[in-house]
Amino acid sequence: MRLRSLLPADPRWLRQVHGIGVADAARSQPGVAADASFTREPGVVCAVMAADCMPVLLAHDGGEAVAIAHAGWRGLAAGVIEATIGAMGAPAARVIAWLGPAIGAQAYEIGEEVRSAFLERDARAAAAFRCTRPGHWHLDLYAIARQRLASSGVTRVFGGALCTASDPVRFYSWRRDRAGERMAAAIWLA
Repeated sequence: MRLRSLLPADPRWLRQVHGIGVADAARSQPGVAADASFTREPGVVCAVMAADCMPVLLAHDGGEAVAIAHAGWRGLAAGVIEATIGAMGAPAARVIAWLGPAIGAQAYEIGEEVRSAFLERDARAAAAFRCTRPGHWHLDLYAIARQRLASSGVTRVFGGALCTASDPVRFYSWRRDRAGERMAAAIWLA
């Protein structure tokens, strides 16, 4: 079944740049450079593509707004989750989050420069890293996302248990396959 047949309208695709830009999906041009979008209008589909980076879906519990963020390490380190919550304009206590499939900590080894990018912003991020050998670390993107959501006041967080690199039957993985395939994540107000 084609994705488009499941959606109320064409998705508002972004030109993802691994940053913290957030677009108003109902008002921005198709292909705007951003890594997140939000809407307060029914039927407007916010969407991102990912293959190891984490899609973070956000919804106001009263149905007033939804948002989605493409959260790879660069975006997470720079604050894409916080920027997306801010752009939604909803009180964080009313936001529900779902962490979509991403590369799991057991499969995601990074260097010291990536770890430093997180620790420079928040020393508490150290808990999301496990040393594998000198200068190399396993990074738990889900733990970082949960920290950032909690710091923003979002306490209802779900998902965060699916590893793209460890499950080739269900997921694409850039680190595993070095191919250009991506998965789509979408959210909209009915």
